[in-house]
Amino acid sequence: MDEQAPRDARFARRRRANAPGGRQHRHEVKVTAEEEGELVRLALAQRVTVPRLLVESALSAGSGETPTERRNAMVELFAMHRLLAAISNNVNQLARVANSDGVVPVETAVTLAKVREVAMRIDGVIDELSPR
Repeated sequence: MDEQAPRDARFARRRRANAPGGRQHRHEVKVTAEEEGELVRLALAQRVTVPRLLVESALSAGSGETPTERRNAMVELFAMHRLLAAISNNVNQLARVANSDGVVPVETAVTLAKVREVAMRIDGVIDELSPR
């Protein structure tokens, strides 16, 4: 199973959802070329538009996490959950062979290394979600 699973389409909205009655207020922000480049880079990394990035960042200043960052972390956790399910299937098959033959298959070390790798990824995502 591929570790870099495609992001779930349910979580992939770039623009903010429509607001009842629309958005009546508009703010114009002027930035330098360097600032524009950094804003575009950050927006692409979070898979959102620059306006959405600016609004979420400003409104979540107290919480330390934007809704987009939280959504991305959830998508990553779902992907790791699927990966762990596939790995656990492999571990069960290796255990079945070891129990029936009394010989530990060669693939066991690689599979267990993958388990450790996924566990470290989970720890990383949890650390990102933890309050700073």
